[in-house]
Amino acid sequence: MKFTPQLIPDILLIELTVYHDERGNFIETFRQDLLEKAVGYKVNFVQENESRSIRGVIRGLHYQVQPFAQSKLIRVIKGSVLDVVVDIRKSSNTFGQHIAIELNEKNMYQLFIPQGFAHGFVVLSEEAILSYKVDNFYSPKSERGIVYDDQNLNIDWHFPKKVLKISEKDKSHSNFFDICDYFE
Repeated sequence: MKFTPQLIPDILLIELTVYHDERGNFIETFRQDLLEKAVGYKVNFVQENESRSIRGVIRGLHYQVQPFAQSKLIRVIKGSVLDVVVDIRKSSNTFGQHIAIELNEKNMYQLFIPQGFAHGFVVLSEEAILSYKVDNFYSPKSERGIVYDDQNLNIDWHFPKKVLKISEKDKSHSNFFDICDYFE
């Protein structure tokens, strides 16, 4: 596994090692010891989630506030997505900045997102299946979001707005500078 800090250094791109032979391949998709060495602290994943979405679906930008804030380890099992992460840590040098990375079944990249970030993705392929581990349980009362088309963030979702498929809940999220529960 290779861990590469991104433009927002706390976000890590993880490149997996694939072992091929005549039978197919083998991939070690998670090693807690290597992840903890890369991030410099303990990570205890307690829940794993999976989502299936069709082309043009945006899910996000989601986060949870304390005491249920979550770090995430994102992986695409099938298809391709543009994965977007926004820094919502007020004290950070990269506060309000975002990164966007294509994760797909061919490159097999994973993304580690620590607490203090909003996360979302848009499906680029006909269908995508994502799996992600989190280090805190889902709590509806702690769930928050930033609207996907916030002009302050200026995220390029790679599709015209009229073809995007977005839940009513995600359309109703606050703008970035209107959220009052930034992380410190």
